[in-house]
Amino acid sequence: MKRIVLAALAAACLAAVLPARAAEGIITYKSLSPDIALDLARAALDQCRKDGYQIAVAVLDRFGQPLVVLRDRYAPSATLGIARGKAWTAVTFSRDTRDFVKGLKDGTLSAGLAGVHRVTPLVGGLVIQAGGSLLGGVGVSGASGSDKDEACAKAGLAAVQDKLEF
Repeated sequence: MKRIVLAALAAACLAAVLPARAAEGIITYKSLSPDIALDLARAALDQCRKDGYQIAVAVLDRFGQPLVVLRDRYAPSATLGIARGKAWTAVTFSRDTRDFVKGLKDGTLSAGLAGVHRVTPLVGGLVIQAGGSLLGGVGVSGASGSDKDEACAKAGLAAVQDKLEF
């Protein structure tokens, strides 16, 4: 009888553990849709145009892959790579590039990170988050100064903020 009770107890414990282990092999995450990414990029571009700047804007997913890349017709070709680099840096380090640059300067981040391939330590890259989840990053380049790039990126984020809250 004691063996039957122990076997039943062991089977119950095993049954309780197996679904948890199976669930551990599946990861779910929130993802930024291309439609929202396009709206964000368009709003950032529109803000910079309104302010008199020809820019490029890149919106990347949580893995650093491009969803949307826009370049205004007179923005220099280099702005594309810089905008993408700012967005990639924000996503990769899960922080706005302003905070990344500050961390390099104050020593809370290793100065060697600035030399890592694709890292772009310039202000103008923002993390896209909602509900505690990293969704991606946006980078802007081409306005006359990184602060203005950042302002356009913030305008893009503000334009889609209500769509991000789910």
